[in-house]
Amino acid sequence: MFITITFVISNFKADIRIDSEQKVGDVLNILIESGKLPPMKIPDYFYSCIRECLISTYKTFAEEKIYDGDILTAAK
Repeated sequence: MFITITFVISNFKADIRIDSEQKVGDVLNILIESGKLPPMKIPDYFYSCIRECLISTYKTFAEEKIYDGDILTAAK
């Protein structure tokens, strides 16, 4: 299933449509390689604004129950 989400890292924001079976970290690597996000060390966790919890970048969006319209911000 495809979902549309927003990644927010520092001053950078990326709206993307992705397959929910992809790992969060893999999608971030693609965004960095394509220039949508600046080169950086990928955080281990992001905060889901809809679920109000931390999610792992090592799991898929489906495993973390991330759905359409969610905003993921880099955890500090």
